[in-house]
Amino acid sequence: MSDLRAESKKTAAKQKKRTEIELDELGDWRRTHYSSNLTPELDGQGCVVFGWIASIRHQGNITFIVIMDKDGLIQVTAKKDEVGEKLYEKIQRLTPHTSIGVKGVLKAIPKAPNGVEVRPQEIKVVGYASVNPSIQLYARKLPSLDKRLEIRAVDLRRPAAQAIFKIRQEALKVIRAHLLKNGYQEVHTPKIISSATEGGAALFPLLYYNKEAFLTQSPQLYKEQLVMAFEKVFEIGPAFRAEQSRTLEHLSEFISVDVEEAYVDYRDVMSRLEAIVREVVEVVKNKCAKELAILQYEPTLPDTFKRFTYDEVLEILAEHGYKVEWGEDLSSAALAKLAESNPSYYFIIDWPTQSKPFYISQKKDDPKLSESFDLIFGSLEIASGGTRVSSRRVLEKRLKEKGLNPKSFAYHLKVFDYGMPPHAGFGLGFERFLMTLTGQKNIREVTYFPRDQRHLTP
Repeated sequence: MSDLRAESKKTAAKQKKRTEIELDELGDWRRTHYSSNLTPELDGQGCVVFGWIASIRHQGNITFIVIMDKDGLIQVTAKKDEVGEKLYEKIQRLTPHTSIGVKGVLKAIPKAPNGVEVRPQEIKVVGYASVNPSIQLYARKLPSLDKRLEIRAVDLRRPAAQAIFKIRQEALKVIRAHLLKNGYQEVHTPKIISSATEGGAALFPLLYYNKEAFLTQSPQLYKEQLVMAFEKVFEIGPAFRAEQSRTLEHLSEFISVDVEEAYVDYRDVMSRLEAIVREVVEVVKNKCAKELAILQYEPTLPDTFKRFTYDEVLEILAEHGYKVEWGEDLSSAALAKLAESNPSYYFIIDWPTQSKPFYISQKKDDPKLSESFDLIFGSLEIASGGTRVSSRRVLEKRLKEKGLNPKSFAYHLKVFDYGMPPHAGFGLGFERFLMTLTGQKNIREVTYFPRDQRHLTP
């Protein structure tokens, strides 16, 4: 790793624009091995490998090339007296980030990645890197995130970025598998809608033929309708909110994990959410140890997910000299104070009815409170849910209380005339959850191509 960092620094000092070289046709070359398939036991076997060049080091008449494929690193060692003058001269013109194919013989070498290297017989240059990027793969100090986002595809080649998105993939696999094995049906709901799901102004309007429409804030109303037919549903998909503030925790487009279930209440879906989080954390720690080591981070789990009522939270804050008026949302500063004694996952439950959306049910014994919850990690809200209103009459009343026109929700209200069962659910902000798994402080680091007020490209 230290050799790669040293080579990365040398590369940074070279000219940014390079002379283009002629590309080779892929032809009939096809990969025989990924880096993950290479072992010392393959010593002497032929191979064809592909990847992009992470580093090149010239040492006398030997050149060491490290290429990276989707699984990891492959060392290619070219000795001038073995490869011949023509191929060796071609090798001298290779540049970092160039995509190449290598046909050669595998040689067991203990110090090489996976204990084996490739001795090349032929190399094809299939994607030449004519520009030296400002992003160095192993540098401790990086350009600003905004600068890196300008060439995000290159930024994602960094080992730390690769680690984040391998963890992301593993987390998604666990979530989906957990829900499927527990009887939930995966669904997909419309992303173009006629009216606000949550209410409020955080909407992206668009022209839908000759009508005004919006990008969906959440699949909430559709997943509620789907429990009438399927009882237990989930969706993993994009949602859109026109956030007016630019913070380290907000995106305009994000992935939401939405779960809805019939014949249960908020206590049941809280337990489901906790089970999902626990399984994801445990699997990531087990299967992504290498990636977590690169990130120098280890996700944690508390022995229990504490459940504080909203009223208890206000009392705790008051004891620390932090006053919050009853009914107000909790500010970032208030959550930061809570995080001092609760650095991992915990729930805040039974929020004031006035602070929650119209579809959240009131508590039977105290209508001022709702059957609702937020899942918090330290000071970061990562999920929200609750028991849903299942009565049309109550839902219409709640819409009016929120200043919303029931006529705009007629398509939703009418299905309640056909026996809507009691139901509950939650929405988990997947990128925020991923921040807790990877130790990242900026949500844009865990998003392939972030969308916010400043970024509509790439």
